[in-house]
Formats: sequence, structure tokens, C-alpha cells
Amino acid sequence: MAIWQDLVDGHGFGEKYASVKRFVRKLRGSSTPEARVVIETAPGEEAQVDYGTGPMVRDAQTGKYRRTRLFVLTLGYSRKAVRLLVFRSSTRVWAELHEKAFRRLGGVTRLVVLDNLREGVLTPDIYEPTLNPLYRDVLQHYGVTALPCRVQDPNRKGKVESGVGHAKRTPLKGQRFESLEDAQAYLDRWETRWANTRIHGTTKRQVATMFAEERPALLPLPLEPFRYYQYGERAVHLDGCVEVEAAYYGAPPGWIGRRVQVQWNDAVVRLLNPVTGQLLREHRRQERGRHRTHNEDRPRRTPLSTQQLLHRAGKAGKHIGQLCQAMHAKHGELAVRRILGTLALAKKYGIASTDDACALALETSTREYHFVRRYLEHNPQLPLSLRQVDPLIRQLTLYRDLIENRTRQEDQS
Repeated sequence: MAIWQDLVDGHGFGEKYASVKRFVRKLRGSSTPEARVVIETAPGEEAQVDYGTGPMVRDAQTGKYRRTRLFVLTLGYSRKAVRLLVFRSSTRVWAELHEKAFRRLGGVTRLVVLDNLREGVLTPDIYEPTLNPLYRDVLQHYGVTALPCRVQDPNRKGKVESGVGHAKRTPLKGQRFESLEDAQAYLDRWETRWANTRIHGTTKRQVATMFAEERPALLPLPLEPFRYYQYGERAVHLDGCVEVEAAYYGAPPGWIGRRVQVQWNDAVVRLLNPVTGQLLREHRRQERGRHRTHNEDRPRRTPLSTQQLLHRAGKAGKHIGQLCQAMHAKHGELAVRRILGTLALAKKYGIASTDDACALALETSTREYHFVRRYLEHNPQLPLSLRQVDPLIRQLTLYRDLIENRTRQEDQS
């Protein structure tokens, strides 16, 4: 097929594909193919997705050619395919390629058959696979159910395997492109000119005609695209908060010391039960260093762990303890991290220097951790405060008499 298409486009070849096929068959020889089962699906029921190897494309950042990845989504009924090129893959890229393919088709299927690659499936299992959370939520947003194949059983998605091979052998074989946009434009032109107008070998019908029949059976697209988020796992600190990008968000009571799943984007942060997936709390995004806690989650009395921390600060230094008490009185349990930070400063710069800095913070009514930290950063070696009267300080007359006696003894000798 690739040879015939190149002859038609590049050399004005006027004969049919069968002529080239008969000629190549003579060169290839005869072989006995294995029998294969054709899986028939109803219109709009199933799509198959997979990655393949794309062409070499020059990377604008390095100026060198790089091998791309070819994403292919093939409809099970009509064999209509969407082929997209990317440089690199990730969970979000994998989900975005699905979304882009759905919008090119103008609808979605009820099932998506995929391989067990990490971007889509975290734990392969034929009975109960664990999907990647972001990929799972994207499919739920579009009303699609994922159906992973058995491990090492690619025949279940043979239609998309054939679609990947068709693109690799026909338009992309031996090709090099100067940009990813040029490569995608070339692939789209080939899709329109050759792939959509071909007579499929199994159905014996044109792909574009069958897709026109299947398109009304596709599920409608949602009004808004999926709002992507980042996700991870966090431990709940002593103040009842988890840290997300240097900001702190409160968890429900009883979760201190345990781990929760976290989802966040530019607008909200969600805390989820790691076992059931139940939404525990949802918060609006905060600036770095700020806290966000629901009023019902604030403790009515100081927990024992915080009391022990305040006692430890009081033993470290008089003014250190006073400043930590003032911060706790002002901010409540949100001050736990600031108390820990103050104790860390005492360990780094010394108790005496930190205690003097805390005394200065109390005198200026600042009473904040960041004041003590910045003061110590700019004055790491604070001068000792000298006293006028102290048991260790002797009178100057004693030093005078000592010097005179030593001088007299030397003169006599």
C-alpha cells in the first residue's frame, strides 16, 4: 500500500493498487497465515487505544531529531482512527490525548480498550484492575468505561494494533520532519486522503461511510472540558494540616499522623480517604505559607502534643517560651509549625542568640516567627548584652593593683 501511494503521489502512477499488490506478492513468496477471530462491536460501543513509534522530528529546544510517540484511537465498528504525535508521555498527556481524540470524533464511545501501560493502569488485574486516578476521572467525565486487556494479550485490541502498524508502514516510514506541527499536519492530510477513503479489508466498506453511520451512536461530549489536577499522598501534621506547594490545608479530626490522598489544581485542594476515595475536605487554594481550616475542625482545647511542645520551648529559653505562647494564643493550632520553626532556629543559631531575637520580637510587638528567622539570617552572631553589675565582673582597681604588684616584683628582681 505504501509503495502504491508513493507511486501515485510522486510518479503519477495510473494503475490500481491490485497491480502493485500482485507484483509484490511474487517477490514476497507465499506463506500460510494463522486464523484470527474478528471481534464485532455495535456502533458507538467500543474504541481501542495504544501507543506506537512515530517519525523522527527535530526538537526546537535541542535542535536535534527525536523519535516521537504515535497515539492511535480506533473505533471498533467503523475502524475510523485518530492519530496524534507527541514527544513524551505522562499520565496527563495520555489523558489529554484521549480528550483531544474524543473532540475530533465529535463524541465518545461507551468502552475504551487499552493496554496495561502505567499511564492508564497502576495495577494490572483481569478481574479488578487499579486505574490511574487522573485517567479514571477523565473517563468518568466523558462517561466512558475503561477495559484493560489481559497482560501480554494484545490480540484483544487488534484493531488499534493494525491502525498503528498501518500508519508506521504507510505515511511515516522513513520520514523526517522539522517540527511536530509539520508532522501532525502531514499525518492529518494522509488520514483524510487515504485512510478515511480506503476500503477496509475486513468490512469491505469505506471507512468514511461506516463512520458516518457510527457517529450518531456516539455519546455526546460534555459542555466543559475536564479540569486537570495534580495528585499525591500527604501525611497529616501535628497541626491537623497537610502541605501542598508550601501552603497548609486542614484535615478532619482523627487524621493526625495518618496519610491522605490529595488532589489539587489552581482553584481547589481536595483531601480524600486513601482506602474508600471518599472526599474528606475541600479547600480553596491559599498563598504560600498560609493556612486554610474549616471552623468545625479546630480543636476546642489545646492537644497534649502541643502542650508538650510549648513546655519544650519554655525550657529552651525564657523569651523563646514567651514568644511561642504568644504565637499559640494568636493563631491556635496553626502556630505549631511556627513553634517548631523557632526551636529549629535555636538549634541552628544557638539558644542565646535565638532567645535575644525572640526578646526583640516581643519588645517590638511583632511576635511572629518570620521576624525571628529574618533577624537571625541577617545577624547570625548577635553581640552579647553586657551588664554593668555581675559577679564575674571585677572592679578595675583590682586589675590596677595586680599590675602594680607584678611590676614592682620585676624591678626588685
